[in-house]
Parts: sequence; structure tokens; C-alpha cells
Amino acid sequence: MKQRILGMSKFVYLTVYLLIMVFPLYWIVITSLKPQKDIFSYPIKYWPERFTLDNYVNIFKISKFHIYIGNSLLVAIFSAAIVLVIAILSAYVLARFKFRGHKQIMLAFFATQMLPGFVALAPLYLMMSSMNLINNRFSLVLMYTVILIPFSTIMLRGFFQRIPASLEEAAMIDGCSRWSALVRIIIPVMLPGIASTFIFAFVQNWNELFLAVMFIDNDALKTLPVAMNSFILKFDVDWGAMSAGAVLSIIPTILLFAFAQRFIVEGLTQGAEKG
Repeated sequence: MKQRILGMSKFVYLTVYLLIMVFPLYWIVITSLKPQKDIFSYPIKYWPERFTLDNYVNIFKISKFHIYIGNSLLVAIFSAAIVLVIAILSAYVLARFKFRGHKQIMLAFFATQMLPGFVALAPLYLMMSSMNLINNRFSLVLMYTVILIPFSTIMLRGFFQRIPASLEEAAMIDGCSRWSALVRIIIPVMLPGIASTFIFAFVQNWNELFLAVMFIDNDALKTLPVAMNSFILKFDVDWGAMSAGAVLSIIPTILLFAFAQRFIVEGLTQGAEKG
């Protein structure tokens, strides 16, 4: 009886928790499908009488939404790819070799994750301005790459440490160089970790707002989060357009996180255990 009560209490708790977590997403989707007059109707309608796609159509009419999506994809993919290449090499070195300063480097990587990003906004803007990179998508690629390398390295280091060194040693005995052993033997084994790291970096770049607002002012170069921010007017918020844009913007992240959740958690836990 006691076990049954405990099981029921857990079920009720998890059900309530799930409803609390899912309701904001449900409300955004429902708001995006409401006619404009129903969004502010009172009493509040939790299920609209009529569904419409007008909000989705309007965001492409009133803004260059397709261009914003293209800019976000370009910056997110390009930056994530650069992060992945650098993180693979740095994680391999940190996992396989012991050298002076090894622990200090790992400590520095962990320390960078404790600093709030907005602390560096002013000096970063001055630096980008001095390099003539304001209103240039390369500035976002550069900053996203620098910011994500430490954490991506920590993730991949955990995966490298799970692979026995004897695997590449056997390949080197058979005539492979260390580089060839890494590319032909180790990386194929690590594909789940590499995929999760790429997806993690992509999602972080896709959702980033503060640096994009700071560095990009040209409407043709804005990314999706900046475009979403523009729906917040001085005295009003276009909730229909905001909700429709939010739904379109979160679809890729939901799919990617659903696919990579197990790999990301595995990489994080391995990095913590092996650190």
C-alpha cells in the first residue's frame, strides 16, 4: 500500500510538472494560430473558435523573415563547423597527452563557463568596431566560435577518454600515422559525440541574441533572434507575429535536441567523471 501511494504521488507530481513545462509552448502555438482580435479577447480563450495561418503569412509580408532565417542558418552552421574542427583537435590533445599546464588549461576552460556573457559586451563591441566588423556576419561567426570552443572541447574530451588508447596504437603499429589513426579510426568511433557537439553548438548559435543585437544593425544581415526582437515595439508587442516566429524558430531546436539529448548528456557526464 505504501509503495502504491508513493508511486501515485510520483505520477501526480510528474504530471503536474509536465503540464507546467508544456503549457508555455502550447500557449505560443495556440496564440500563433489565433485571429488578431482573439489574442486579446476576454475572457481568455484557451482554445480558439477559429484557427488561422494569417500570423505566419504576415511575418513574411511585414519583414524579411526568409532572409533572417538564411542568415541564422549561415552563421550557426559555419560557426558550429569551425568549433567542431578546433574542439576535436584540442580535446584529442587534452585527452591523450599529459604536459605542463594541462590542468590549468582545463581549469581555464571551466572558468570561462562561469562568466556571464554580458560582462564583456562593451569591450567586445569596441574590439569589433576597431576591426571594422560591425554589421558583418563574420563578427558573429568569430565570437560564437571563440565562446563555444571551451565547452565543446570539454564535451569531446569526455568522449575521447572513453576510447582506449590501444585502438589508435594498434593502427599506428599497422602503419598509420597519429593523424591518420585519428581521422580513420578514432573519429568514426566518436561520431555520436561529434554529432552531439555540433548540434549543441548549432543550437547555441541559432538562439543567441545579445551579440547579434550588438554587432548587427543592417536589416539585411539580421539573424532570427534579432528579427524576433524587432516585433517588440515601443508601446506595443505584435503577439501574433511574435508567436508565429517563435514557433518557426523553435522547431529546429526541438528536433535537434530530441535527436541529440542522450548524446549530449553522455558527453557532459563523461567529461565530469574524467575531468
